[in-house]
Amino acid sequence: MDNGSAKRPGHQNDSGKAWATVRGHLRESAGVRLFDQWLKPIELIDSGEADTIRLALPSAFMTNWVRNHYADRLVAEFRALLPDIRKVSIETRAASVAPAVLTVETSSAPVVKPAAPSARPALDSRFTFDRFVVDSSNMVAFNAARALAEPGKPRFSPLFLHSGTGQGKTHLMHAIGHAFLAACPEASVILMSAERFMFEFVSAMRAKDTHAFKTRLRAADMLMIDDLQFIAGKDATQEEFFHTINEVMGAGHRLVISADRCPQGLDGVETRITSRLSVGLVADIKTPDLALRRAVLERKLADLPEAKVPADVLDLLATRITANIRDLEGSLNRLVAYAQLTGEAIDLDFAVATLGDVLRGAERRVTIDEIQKAVSAHFELKPVDLVSARRAVVVARPRQIAMYLAKRLTTRSLPEIGRKFGGRDHSTVIHAVRRIEALRDTDREIDGAVRMLLRELEG
Repeated sequence: MDNGSAKRPGHQNDSGKAWATVRGHLRESAGVRLFDQWLKPIELIDSGEADTIRLALPSAFMTNWVRNHYADRLVAEFRALLPDIRKVSIETRAASVAPAVLTVETSSAPVVKPAAPSARPALDSRFTFDRFVVDSSNMVAFNAARALAEPGKPRFSPLFLHSGTGQGKTHLMHAIGHAFLAACPEASVILMSAERFMFEFVSAMRAKDTHAFKTRLRAADMLMIDDLQFIAGKDATQEEFFHTINEVMGAGHRLVISADRCPQGLDGVETRITSRLSVGLVADIKTPDLALRRAVLERKLADLPEAKVPADVLDLLATRITANIRDLEGSLNRLVAYAQLTGEAIDLDFAVATLGDVLRGAERRVTIDEIQKAVSAHFELKPVDLVSARRAVVVARPRQIAMYLAKRLTTRSLPEIGRKFGGRDHSTVIHAVRRIEALRDTDREIDGAVRMLLRELEG
């Protein structure tokens, strides 16, 4: 009798063909440099089970990077080709090191089933309060997060955290979950992205059974939704989200929301939602200053005892990579990983050679938000138009130009750019970039607009 996980004939052949296709997609979307550095070393391992894909990399650094940046993408790619796949494991291929495994469960059924009250969310063990570096730029948000995690009646709710990308919002949300569950082990805690909220809601609607979805979220003792800006312009999702937060707040439960801007600045999100989320505590996390960036690197380096990184290299990273903490930590990880793979010692010359693209990108410091504002102003649109579903050419062409500029002027990956434009797929970004590249050769008006925007954004 087939239990759904037994190995089936031809499974390895199927997964091998699927992996070849997935690698091709990754190569196209990531670009040559990123693909060769991080994704090309991935190898497919025979899992022995029909519902499992195992991928392996040569070092823990590379494993962690792929896990943090491409886990969801890999699951989606394999599921699109092999619907029976339920697990994708990303492991370290090193006999002397215990495998660092990320297992992502995917459900073959479209209906979301209610979780048990004591179910644990998928919290990242690295993201705790004691590992969060605090200074004046994030102290209010940090103290508010700790206060909300305390047992007993919450002093305030909701907590709304906002900042630019990679400043620590997600870290604090995971830390809240860890601390609250440590104090209240039987509590029900749900942490999901707004994108996941929409996906599960749409899946439940298609299955004509939204009861389980609503029950699970509204019964949670603590509900945390990350990156709320993703639901901008999504009317049906916003309707459900509004009723969900009303139920959670009405029951006196804890609610934590994060976004890339304050509630009133969320273009495309209904006023009744932003007003409701403003009644609690709104805390922003400012751009980290030099002292905080240096402290973050020291904390990160403490987790890498085998790595030897001179002080002048840390100073270079802290001085030049100023936009956000995620880029800063990622650059240190990349530097150490390259040194391990090449056997070279880390010094200033090695750092500049390895991180040249990052350091040049950091000099520009252009953000996708700035690009969207500049493009919408140039074409007399609202920024929300660029993330909407509107397909009229008066909106679609400026949107393509904005995507083109985001690819050219930022270091964001194609999936990240797509998410900033209303959750669009990476293939949409590729099409937009190629379309504008072609039009610049044939359409003087388009080329002139792009040149003007480049001058404006590059200062």
